[in-house]
Amino acid sequence: MNTMKSSPPRRLRIRHALTALVHTALLLCAPAVGQAAEPFPGTQPLTMEGDLAAQLVGGIDRYLDRLLADAPNHRTRWWPRETSSPEALLKSIQTTAETNRVRLRHILGVVDKREPVTMRFVAPVGTNVAQNTAELGRGPGYRVYAVAWNVFRGVEGEGLLLVPDGESRADIIAVPDCDWTPEQVVGLVPGVSAEQQFARRLAEAGCRVLVPALLDRGDRFAGNPGVRSVKQSQRETLWRASYEMGRTPLGYEIQKLLAAADWLAQQSQISNLKSQIGIIGYGEGGLLAFYAGALDTRFLAVGVCGAFGLSQRHPELPIYRNVWSLLERFGDAEVAAMITPRGLIVEHGQYPEATHTDQGGGAPGRLWRPALTDVQREFERLEALVQAPPRSQPGRALELVEAQPDEAGSAVTLSWLLNRLRGQAPLPSDSRTSPQATGPLPDATARAKRQYLQLLEDTQQLMRESEYTRREFWKKADFKTLAGFTNSFGSYRDHFRDEIVGMIPKAALPPNPRSRLIYETNGIRGYEVVLDVHPDVFAYGILVMPAGLKPGERRPVVVCQLGLDGSPRVVA
Repeated sequence: MNTMKSSPPRRLRIRHALTALVHTALLLCAPAVGQAAEPFPGTQPLTMEGDLAAQLVGGIDRYLDRLLADAPNHRTRWWPRETSSPEALLKSIQTTAETNRVRLRHILGVVDKREPVTMRFVAPVGTNVAQNTAELGRGPGYRVYAVAWNVFRGVEGEGLLLVPDGESRADIIAVPDCDWTPEQVVGLVPGVSAEQQFARRLAEAGCRVLVPALLDRGDRFAGNPGVRSVKQSQRETLWRASYEMGRTPLGYEIQKLLAAADWLAQQSQISNLKSQIGIIGYGEGGLLAFYAGALDTRFLAVGVCGAFGLSQRHPELPIYRNVWSLLERFGDAEVAAMITPRGLIVEHGQYPEATHTDQGGGAPGRLWRPALTDVQREFERLEALVQAPPRSQPGRALELVEAQPDEAGSAVTLSWLLNRLRGQAPLPSDSRTSPQATGPLPDATARAKRQYLQLLEDTQQLMRESEYTRREFWKKADFKTLAGFTNSFGSYRDHFRDEIVGMIPKAALPPNPRSRLIYETNGIRGYEVVLDVHPDVFAYGILVMPAGLKPGERRPVVVCQLGLDGSPRVVA
């Protein structure tokens, strides 16, 4: 892995580690120098050659790769299982799932209270005003409407609502990949093949289907439109703006899906019907459906297409999928475990492919179709985690579909989803009949810009209100006296260390200090100092001290921290 071009979260982790390790090196080595006339008595000669700063970063990179590979083995402490009986197992699964949902909501930024939701029609007005209706399309047995719904603080969801002519067999939120528009996955406009129009097929099966619009991976609006544009994905721009406020683009869009579920559940209650809500998505939409299904038990069946099996290679993904501390507790298997015993079907078919480079100042990352063996391995971890029955057992709540590389929302997947929601409910044969537009279609570009600006503005509103949020957070600290503050800030220090900075484990190796004098000028001496920390990980810095210190003489230690891409030699 090329560490120098890794994503900012990875590099920031390395930066924090460097800060702590160099600080340790300085503090440990300073007393030894002052106690003797000769340089660093008791240390071994430093014989390492080359760019030590680059070697340090490379070593930390290898160390983190090992931690990543071993992460699944350390998650068991967050997912205890009681196996004395099937009932005890189910109870332990549900208990740990609820505990871990709290954590997953927090790190995704799904923390804001949603408003009571209102769904409204937003069809454009055509040239013949007298003939305008909310309907904008019609297909075999269903009608299509453009809708919007409120979430919170001026953030809205937008998309298409497909309503059956008769009684709805089920309510399903069908989430396309972010580079597909709702109109494409419904079949109103070109761009998605008929076989991949899973929202249309579910509507033809008699379901009420809500198709939300997502923000695409392009850079049309990246930056601040009208002020400054940047050549990076607009999803990355939102990630950068929201991350500092404890939110993520994924979290914002999950909130839109949950608000949509609020409305669907509300409609079932009004009609005195049992709520039967399912969710299915592809690509970015598949990931959103996956997380939403894990967080909200109202989704009785969850379909994940083109998204499962990538978590173990999280650092290679685009930065807008980055979630703080995700892999500490949550691989794909653990997220899926929170969906059981409800229904989950995973489809290994088409996956979106995208490559982001750092040429425009953005973070490098990519999306790809994982090997079937990788998906199977993660699915088998899931089966072991929940002690799933054999795959041959009828009515099993977990299913893995091996679809073709060009399939997204295959007939097998859709049939399984319908059966979980409504029993034996076969999927009708594909009519391949696209709905016909009966009115002007929404302006997809204008809608995308609205969605982007709403989320960007919300991050800025959170920033403006952060003073009051911090005041609430710090209210338990005693600022009246030094002693009072000292006695009350321990939990805040722990929070900063564990939840903000993120510290690597304590040193596993003896320090084994090595040093060498690298310059002496103007009454000062500079020493390169290296201490062992972990295999492949060492602390490196330059200790600058006055010449001629007497034995036992004490001087204050000042730590000078270099920049992210700098070197200790620059500041020493």
